Amino acid sequence: MSPTTGRGESAAPELRQEPFAWSFTTPLYVGSALNPVNSSIVATALVPIAGELRVPVGATAVLVSSLYLASAIAQPTAGKLAEVLGPRRVFLGGILLVLLGGLIGGLGQNLAMLTAARVLIGVGTSAGFPCAMVLIRRRAAEAGLDAPPGGVLGGLAMAGMATAAIGPPVGGLLVGAAGWRWAFLVNLPVTAIALTMTLRQLPKDPALDRARSGFRQIADRIDLPGILGFAASMTSLVVFLMGLPHARWTALAVFAVTSVPTVVWELRRTAPFFDFRGLAANGALARTYLRQALALLGVYTVMYGMTQWTEAAHGYSTVAAGLLLLPMGAVSALLSRPLARRNLVRGPLIAAAVTMVLGSGGLVLLTSHSPAVAIVLVSLIFGVTSAASTAGNQTALYLAAPADQIGTASGLFRTFGYLGTITSSVIAGIVFRDGAGDHGLHTLGLVLVAAGVAVLLLTLLDRRLTAHRTQGAPGASLPRNSPARTAEPATNPRKEHHA
Repeated sequence: MSPTTGRGESAAPELRQEPFAWSFTTPLYVGSALNPVNSSIVATALVPIAGELRVPVGATAVLVSSLYLASAIAQPTAGKLAEVLGPRRVFLGGILLVLLGGLIGGLGQNLAMLTAARVLIGVGTSAGFPCAMVLIRRRAAEAGLDAPPGGVLGGLAMAGMATAAIGPPVGGLLVGAAGWRWAFLVNLPVTAIALTMTLRQLPKDPALDRARSGFRQIADRIDLPGILGFAASMTSLVVFLMGLPHARWTALAVFAVTSVPTVVWELRRTAPFFDFRGLAANGALARTYLRQALALLGVYTVMYGMTQWTEAAHGYSTVAAGLLLLPMGAVSALLSRPLARRNLVRGPLIAAAVTMVLGSGGLVLLTSHSPAVAIVLVSLIFGVTSAASTAGNQTALYLAAPADQIGTASGLFRTFGYLGTITSSVIAGIVFRDGAGDHGLHTLGLVLVAAGVAVLLLTLLDRRLTAHRTQGAPGASLPRNSPARTAEPATNPRKEHHA
């Protein structure tokens, strides 16, 4: 894609001097924040929704699981579409779906309409992160960057985990002041802003090749059968996980029936949607996915599990329980960008694992008599885990993923994160099945200690990670011919990372 596309000839010198200006990055940050915000903000609206619609509170859990499931499937699909059709087109399509979902949810009169709205929001918000990564990777290549643009990746990290952490308290205040419908309607002004910025500030995609833009040609290029097989397998797996501890054997059988032919099909494809051979050969990328899943297992277990415990054991209101977790979002927001800007990988991942173990140990020590300051301290520790894991794994993803597959790889990165999130809700449901008491919280803590140790081992034993930041990282957002870079020693940042 030409850097001047849609901007005129004057864009070329601007791109060389400042490839990642705020006008380019801001819509990417806003779009990437839509998914995590919508994932968490609805948590405070479930009880009011159940009361007004006259349905059991447990039935409203479908509003959480439906978005998770839609996002887990749509994230890599959106990434693949961005690689084939163009990231700006897919990004705009996603924003319009979120707008539609917010409108349907805000006007919804029954649980079915709200569930459909959450699915639309899940699919639409899933375009944000993978499309942003494609646009950033292409812009870096056009500007001649040979190191990850750490500051930009840090902004994405901040837009991701930090906004997810502040979702519950913001949702509590919004729902408390204006009613549960605003958990949906809040998307209308936000998407209007994102749509305007995207149309005005992001460069247009190249024109599609008419000979390759028919439905059959596009379906073949994106591997539509592979996507459908992945969707069926993922849906049945998530249904099985969400049903635990009561095993839904039918869902597990569907998973087996759909996943086996999907794997066989993908192994035979020359350009598969889910590249099993490529992932097996790219151990650095596979380990990045696994580390992110385990890290988000810990963060979301605290975000939701400890919230249930503070309400049940301490008697805090929903708003107060959400506010106790606000420091976690604040710490994550403050640390995400500085960590990512330095292009560090191994150091942040070690810090994430260590703080996850320490914070999980803190969960084991908490009781219903613990002061609020102890709860805040644990959330602060997990705020460090959130920032460090997202920053380190996101940089590792940028370095390990093939340039022409960064969209799909970024989507799968988020999908594995959602698997960790879904597993956290499963574990919380199992340990709290007899009530959200101290014993259940301590069991959660022990499970997360084991997960933190696993993350630590995946980091320490990974020889592809480096203990040193990219040489010249402070100038990582500058092109090769920038005066600031010409004074730096000639190094190869990719060899430094070995990621």
